[in-house]
Amino acid sequence: MIINPDTRELLLAAARDNAEWCDAVVRGHGPAGAFAPEIWTSALRTPPLYPDAVTLVPGAPAAALVAGIDTDGPGCSVKDSFADLDLAGAGFEVLFEARWIHRPAGPAADTGSRLEWSAVTDAAGLEAWEAAWDGEQSTGLFHPALPGRDIVFLAGRAGGRIVAGAVAHRGSGAVVGLSNLFAADEADTDTAWAGALNAIAARWPELPVVGYESGDDLDAAVRAGFTPIGPLRVWLHTA
Repeated sequence: MIINPDTRELLLAAARDNAEWCDAVVRGHGPAGAFAPEIWTSALRTPPLYPDAVTLVPGAPAAALVAGIDTDGPGCSVKDSFADLDLAGAGFEVLFEARWIHRPAGPAADTGSRLEWSAVTDAAGLEAWEAAWDGEQSTGLFHPALPGRDIVFLAGRAGGRIVAGAVAHRGSGAVVGLSNLFAADEADTDTAWAGALNAIAARWPELPVVGYESGDDLDAAVRAGFTPIGPLRVWLHTA
């Protein structure tokens, strides 16, 4: 498949930003992962829902990747950012596939939502945010030191209660990564996308936004102005 240079740069930036976000989450639970030119890996098992390795470029070396992670622990996974690895021989199966997405800088269209959006600034707010995101309770997945200048937990509130949210990550590249978007109760997905995008545009007005989604969430992202730009695949170790 031929990829135009602009799209290739966006894909590389999206993969790098996502790896840096994963690394930040992992650092809250122990030693940070390791960046090499082609891959990011964590030698120790990562927290639930977060990969043990992320490829940063097409054609990343599968053998070196597998050698740098702990495949003995249950739940070991790899984010194949360009959907070009074959890890079946190393005991992995495809867990899911998705699409990287891109949206130019700028605010979203007004949805008429009455939600009040702000950034989480303290440990209690982060605990409430995670409980709303999880749908049940906070498990301590997100360390209180995570929120800061370059990692923003965005909360959409109705009557003071968090009913929508997302994470915006400003890493080393010229993009903002948007992830962990959710909506519940009074909010809907389109409202959550618009609110998160407007909050990002207010904070980083000159930067495009990237992320990845699949299924209905991908459809909602497209409605919010995103364009799918390339495939990714997540592998789970099952051997």
